[in-house]
Formats: sequence, C-alpha cells, structure tokens
Amino acid sequence: MRFQNWLYIIAISFISFQAKSQIDSTLLKRTPVDTTKNLLNMDAVYDRPFLDVGKLPVSVGGYVEADYQYIGEDGVTDGHSFRIPRMTLFVASSIHRKIKFLSEIEFEEGGEEVAIEFAALDISMHPLLNLRGGIVMNPIGAFNQNHDGPKWEFVDRPIAATEMLPATWSNVGFGLYGKYYSKDWAFGYEAYLTNGFDNSIIDNGENRTFLPASKANKGRFEESSNGEPLFTGKIAVRNNKIGEVGLSYMGSIYNTYQKDGLILDEKRKLDVFAIDFNTTLPMFNTFIVGEWSWIFVDVPQTYTQQYGDKQKGGFIDFVQPVAAGNIFGFENATFNIAMRLEYVDWNVGKFEETKEEIGDHIWALVPAISFRPTAQTVIRLNYRYMQQTDILGNPPAKISGVQFGLSSYF
Repeated sequence: MRFQNWLYIIAISFISFQAKSQIDSTLLKRTPVDTTKNLLNMDAVYDRPFLDVGKLPVSVGGYVEADYQYIGEDGVTDGHSFRIPRMTLFVASSIHRKIKFLSEIEFEEGGEEVAIEFAALDISMHPLLNLRGGIVMNPIGAFNQNHDGPKWEFVDRPIAATEMLPATWSNVGFGLYGKYYSKDWAFGYEAYLTNGFDNSIIDNGENRTFLPASKANKGRFEESSNGEPLFTGKIAVRNNKIGEVGLSYMGSIYNTYQKDGLILDEKRKLDVFAIDFNTTLPMFNTFIVGEWSWIFVDVPQTYTQQYGDKQKGGFIDFVQPVAAGNIFGFENATFNIAMRLEYVDWNVGKFEETKEEIGDHIWALVPAISFRPTAQTVIRLNYRYMQQTDILGNPPAKISGVQFGLSSYF
C-alpha cells in the first residue's frame, strides 16, 4: 500500500478519535441486531452490530480475528505461529429511509493488504424490487456473503470457500434484489451483472484450475478483463421451523478472447452452481449449516490434464450448545461443541490414457470447542486433521494440528 494512503488512514483515524472524545458517551449507542425477523443469508450484509453516534447519519462497526496454530505435515512442523488474519471495518449510512449505503473494508495479514469488499448503494422501490450498485458481494453459495468471523466456531474458513471458490469474491456492478415474508416463510432473490474472472484461473502459480487466482487482479474494480459481464443469481426460501435453502449460479466468459478487434481465442465459459442450507434441530438446539458447489470450466485442449474442467466441494458444520447461562459473569454465555466436515476435488475425472481417477483432492475434519461470552464474541479451540492427495493419486499427505483463536464484533 502506498505511503500516502497510510497517511490518509492515520489522519482519518485521528480525526475520528478526536471527534469521539468530544462526544458525550450517553450519545453512543449500539444498533441491536434484529432477531425477530425471518432473516435470510442475503441479509447478512446488514445483520451486524453498528455503533450510532448521537444524531450523526453514519454508523460504524467491524470485527477482528486473531489466532494461534501448531500444524504439522507428515510429522514435520514449522512450530508455533501467531497471526491476525483480518480486521474489518463497516461504515453505513441511511441517506433516506429508502436509500442506504454500506461499506466493508478489510485489513488482512496485519495490514499487508487492504481491500474494499463491499461498497454499495441500495435504493428501495418495493420490498420485491431494490436496486444495488457499487462493489457488490457475488451471492454464490452462502459463505461468500455470510463470512464474518464472529459467526463461526472455526478458526479457518472452509477450504471449499477459499481454495475452490474465491471467498469474499466481490466485483463492481449493478443488480436487483427483493424479499417477501408471509408468517413463518421468507423468500428472497438476487441478480447482479458485474465484472468477473480472467485468464488467471487457468494461468496461475497453483498449476491447476483455480478460481481464487482472479482475486489478485485489482483491475477488475476498474474494467472488465474481456468486456463480458459476470452474471450471479440466487433464490432462497426459509421457514422459521425448518430452515433455509438457497440455490445460486454464477457464470460468464472468463478469457480475454479479443484485443483491439483482433480475435485471440474462442470464447471460453465458466459456470458455477451451488446449494446451501442451514437449520436448527429444535429438540437439541443443534445448528447445522453447509454448502456444496460444482464448477465447470472450458479449459483449452492445449492444456495438460492437471488443469481440471470440473471441480466440486463443500462443507457441513454441526454446532451443539452444551451449557448456557451466567458463566464467568457473562449473563448470556454459551459453551458449544462443533464439528466441520469438508471436501474439495479440484480435478474431477479420469486420465485419458489410463482411465484411472485423477487425484488432486483434499478432505478434512475439524472438531471444535467454543465459548461465547456474548453472541458477538467467540473464543474457539480447534483440532484440524486433513489428508491431501496429489494429482497422481500417491499416498496422501497427512496434515494435523491445534488452532486457537478469538473473534469479535466491535
């Protein structure tokens, strides 16, 4: 990040601190999260605690994550490691009762990278017809929108959401969304046209088809790599007594097939399909959440078979409260036990020559214990066990270790 930008951030922070110090603390109040409505995953962008300052039109908030890990592969470890993977700031404003703005700025790896993940203006014309424009979060699956660290019992984000799909994948564009409520039922939809992927999904340092590689292209916030819009659409249905199911699709031409009128290649398509769900079992209050995705990529015939044209993967979490009440002086604290199961296959298919299954897949299970002194703060202890198989199907590398971390809204 350029030195001038750091100066701007420091100056804004100083001004904000000075202003806050001159405001009567009685004017500070936190906007409560509305738990009475039948919320969908698409509501996650606003379903966060914000701090209101008197009658100022701007609300602020954010969250932070910090963790420790001791991980080894086949008995070899790099030792103890501490990190702060991200700190995120929210700034929201109600310009009019039907016009809202929200931004989400993330500082990753101790400030090494600063990214605007969301910065959009919402104009409501009808509950079923709302216009959104700016930097939007593409609604593929559920985790991409509902990814805030304090909402999860696990230190790491799901492998399928970060190493197969590009987690916190956002682009510049416009779209429509809407919701409809009827008693215990809720229906929602989203549809956006944005900038999208580029050639890096098959031309990257991972030496495999790898959608997250496009996140490194900051130019997508200024222009499309090929002039073709990326379409992302989702529909979701929720029942208060059953849970929520969402179906989503994302697709477009991904390659730069022409430049200055000169045809370089044929148009190559990328299609992503995802299903997500969440529910709570009423008898035991067990929370279950998961998603599964399929990716289809038109890979050129000149590429070797290590670049897969089909990928699949997902995760499922089980969270079971085991104690709740006044714990350590926190009135509404909870202890949970949890388990995550996850799987990713980056290259679905068989070798053309031998007809044997192509490898390049990983599975993991992550048992966890978490303590929530409040709903907005989590302390979590995980044990991660993974087996990763290379493209040739050799005996898998075994990866395991302990992770400890905390995350909280502020």
